[in-house]
Amino acid sequence: MASDEPNVSIGRADNSAFAFGANARAETRNTAAPARDETAEQLLAAVRELRGDLARLRENEQAARLDATLAETEEEITRTGTAGEGRVRRLREGLADAQSILTLFASAGTVAGLLGM
Repeated sequence: MASDEPNVSIGRADNSAFAFGANARAETRNTAAPARDETAEQLLAAVRELRGDLARLRENEQAARLDATLAETEEEITRTGTAGEGRVRRLREGLADAQSILTLFASAGTVAGLLGM
């Protein structure tokens, strides 16, 4: 039995806005990613490298906590273009807490060096 109702199919709709109905209104705002200075770029690259190294460890509570801190740092730099003072402090603390497992990775030394440790 055929229906008289219209059918709508939307495939991919990146950077788009849609509105349906008599009084509908669609708005979209696209913003550029924030600019990062060289220091933030270096820290972001080092954080990503250390996260990759940590992934090679067996499940470990210290590694999991540090990875969570690194992920938050990565997200903050990506979102805002920098790592704030509080984030840097937490990252320093995370590195200090996980020192026993970090001696295995040169990438940990890179992150620590960028943080002035």
